[in-house]
Amino acid sequence: MSSKPAQTLTPLKRFWREWARPLLTVAIVLTSLRSAVADWNDVPSGSMRPTILEGDRIFVNRLAYDLKVPFTTWHLAQWADPQRGEIVVLQSPVDGKRLVKRVVGIPGDLIEVRGQRLYINGTPAVYGPTNPLDLAARQIAGLKGGQMAQETFDGCRHLVMAQSSDGPGSDYGPTRVPAGQYFLMGDHRDSSFDSRFWGFADRRLILGRASAVVFSLDYDRYFAPRWRRFGLGLS
Repeated sequence: MSSKPAQTLTPLKRFWREWARPLLTVAIVLTSLRSAVADWNDVPSGSMRPTILEGDRIFVNRLAYDLKVPFTTWHLAQWADPQRGEIVVLQSPVDGKRLVKRVVGIPGDLIEVRGQRLYINGTPAVYGPTNPLDLAARQIAGLKGGQMAQETFDGCRHLVMAQSSDGPGSDYGPTRVPAGQYFLMGDHRDSSFDSRFWGFADRRLILGRASAVVFSLDYDRYFAPRWRRFGLGLS
């Protein structure tokens, strides 16, 4: 009784079976999870100063509002909508690049900016002094780029920054946010390319909510770690 001789794998086939195929499978799973479940985002610009700094890597909760088909903006299910004051990651309506901005206006809101001061539905936001202890805890004490203030509206409180009251985008509106659209701004009010310039952001372009700084490197100090920003919650 004869037996069929065992097939000998070529080195290329062995490499594919033992190394390349498992690694490719892991890569597909991880990238799919990043696209649909949880992601991180490097921040290269200062448009969200003083809340988010250049060199921060932020955690993005892709399941905060909905479930999408990986690598697309197609919604499989939706259970929440972005709320005023939340920080979101979105695809730019201009060129498709990723942006990190704060939700300022939700559908139906009347938005106006006067001298870099925000008005929502005719009510002005309240601006107050910063807390030195809070600035030190966030490692932004002495941060250059403008004067910082604490902005409060409808229970939402966060830091903003501006170099002057008449810089780019210092006056806008009033304008009503349409259904299914959002008005987004950067916290560095005169150094942010946002809804004041390119208009409203469609709901489908919002990819997730930014909830924390994973880690942070100071580009101006030879990529030294900003230890106090590691794990810092974003609000």
